[in-house]
Amino acid sequence: MAFDFKKEYKEFYMPGRKPELVSVPAANYIAVRGTGNPNDEDGAYKKAVGVLYAIAYTLKMSYMGEHKIEGFFQYVVPPLEGFWQQDGVDGFDPTRKETFKWISVIRLPDFITRADFDWAVRTATEKKKLDCSSAEFLSVDEGLCVQIMHIGAFDDEPESVALMDEFICAQGYENDITDTRLHHEIYMSDARKVPSEKWKTVIRHPIKPVVKQ
Repeated sequence: MAFDFKKEYKEFYMPGRKPELVSVPAANYIAVRGTGNPNDEDGAYKKAVGVLYAIAYTLKMSYMGEHKIEGFFQYVVPPLEGFWQQDGVDGFDPTRKETFKWISVIRLPDFITRADFDWAVRTATEKKKLDCSSAEFLSVDEGLCVQIMHIGAFDDEPESVALMDEFICAQGYENDITDTRLHHEIYMSDARKVPSEKWKTVIRHPIKPVVKQ
């Protein structure tokens, strides 16, 4: 049976409906950066997602071709994720989508090296007739975070974020969102097939202990 990140690492992909603390280890991703509203038809975000999946499936199916990856085992492509940032916004405001700076990502198995990644970018570009040069091999070490499973539309996320903020305050922590530690979402539902009121999205924020004066 193929390795499934969602099942093997439930603590990172299937949190509860109440906020919880989590220490997230370093991981590697296929990543594409961009700005603007992710809902724009034929916009940069949707093109980025296409690039991510082209590379992800090229790597997943590599065992059927000549490129052999050391340590390879069959796996399910992990869910789409995103790191989000906004200039001039206090906290995170999903209603101001035009201000988004995003890094759209798909997690890579640990056995995928940068050389394997570079091979997949070249191969996907050639075979799928898609310019994948915008993709990068990104390593992220999130560290201590708070997370929650948000059920519902993306525009309703502030309700879940408020619960997270209340929880960490009671636990002696505060948000630590910076230029390098970002609002993080993991999309556990297929928005094309599931109504928005049932979407499941992991929301994760970096935190740090409150320093008493």
